[in-house]
Amino acid sequence: MSARVLVVDDVLPNVKLLAAKLTREYFDVITAYNGPDALERVRAEAPDIVLLDVMMPGMDGFQVCEQIRSDPATMHIPVVMITALSDAADRVRGLEAGADDFLTKPVNDIALFARVRSLVRLKMMMDEWRLRETTSGQFGILSAGPSVRDETAQGARVLAVEDSAIDLEKVAETLRRDDDATTAAASCAHALDLALSEDFDLIVVSLTLMNEDGLRLCSQLRSHERTRQTPVLLIADEGDMGRIAKGLELGANDYLLKPIDRNELLARVRTQVRRRRYHERLRNNYEQSLSMALTDSLTGVFNRRYVNAHLPRLLERSGETHKPVACLLFDIDRFKLVNDTYGHAVGDEVLKEIAARTNRNLRNFDLVARLGGEEFVVVMPDTDRDAAVAVAERLRRRICDESFVVSAPVGQIAVTISIGVAVTDHLGETADMLMKRSDDALYEAKRAGRNRTVVIGREGAVEVGPDEIGA
Repeated sequence: MSARVLVVDDVLPNVKLLAAKLTREYFDVITAYNGPDALERVRAEAPDIVLLDVMMPGMDGFQVCEQIRSDPATMHIPVVMITALSDAADRVRGLEAGADDFLTKPVNDIALFARVRSLVRLKMMMDEWRLRETTSGQFGILSAGPSVRDETAQGARVLAVEDSAIDLEKVAETLRRDDDATTAAASCAHALDLALSEDFDLIVVSLTLMNEDGLRLCSQLRSHERTRQTPVLLIADEGDMGRIAKGLELGANDYLLKPIDRNELLARVRTQVRRRRYHERLRNNYEQSLSMALTDSLTGVFNRRYVNAHLPRLLERSGETHKPVACLLFDIDRFKLVNDTYGHAVGDEVLKEIAARTNRNLRNFDLVARLGGEEFVVVMPDTDRDAAVAVAERLRRRICDESFVVSAPVGQIAVTISIGVAVTDHLGETADMLMKRSDDALYEAKRAGRNRTVVIGREGAVEVGPDEIGA
């Protein structure tokens, strides 16, 4: 995996050594030798990750990290602090300043490369979700929400896989400070069952299990859609760095070395929980924006934008399979009179019921969309002319034969629709051509008196009378 790495250290030999190691691993390395220079390079070069020395004159690494995190343009860049400091309090301070990890000198190369690759993968995923959120904002659908650090870390649900009763109690007791609820799993199989049946904000997996392999559980968690994005925090002995690196490669998000320091555990858990909730919010916003962008908010059916994107692809497939596609364009007869007489609220009730009746009388793979106002379209793949006309007449009768219950004092009103039908009749017919023919057919249905179906083929328009096609 190629990535741009910014190495920041005030000692030139340290920079050269780390840069050489990273270059051999095919990373693109840029350098800075003090805090202000680092901040300038971060803004100008947009690195994928920053390896940041703590003990620098003037502006130390903690201050640099805090400034990176306070700038909306750079706050999502991963930061790994590298220093000779080894006290747990220093690691916690770094994590609370916004660092993603805190490695002590001399740096274990296996741990360093595994951590860099893991964080770069995470950044790429998060960048994609933020881009989608930005796109939604450009459409005027949703505005950008809070950052990762604004997300709450309290009240998390944590699944812990640990066979040491002492360590398990230490984890649970520590997390209760944040009102987190810890569920213990008796085995890896039990943990997988729980993770696939319940929602957790974090899964803590011990790599010191006596009779089981925590790494296999990590692999299984990442192979299931439900748990693929759930953060995993590994707990391991200091001498087990090789397996930690393998765990990060398999998709684990972070690790903690025994003996467990309570404050470091809490800091790392908070980071993962915030990141999980931020990712979930981005994903939910995207799905919501997608729904808002492609569906009609009143009726719940698709909108014109979706039809414009979907119909050309459907016709392209139709050309390959040589199966016809039918287009039924219809609108509500004298709908303006409904609005003028009973009000727009009643008009909305009619539109929603029209959409509901249409959906009930079609196959589940047929497309229903509201094009705007009182105009709807039905697109039916693998449907010839006779079948399309039969469906159109059945739908027309389902609308006109049963009154619409409304909230107006009158209680019920009669509604009718006019339908124009067109079916692909030659290869190479475009979406615009098909829609134009169905629109011409609808115009003929209106001109002929409304509440009827007209189909247009090569021979021209043909009106379908109520007695010609059975319900």
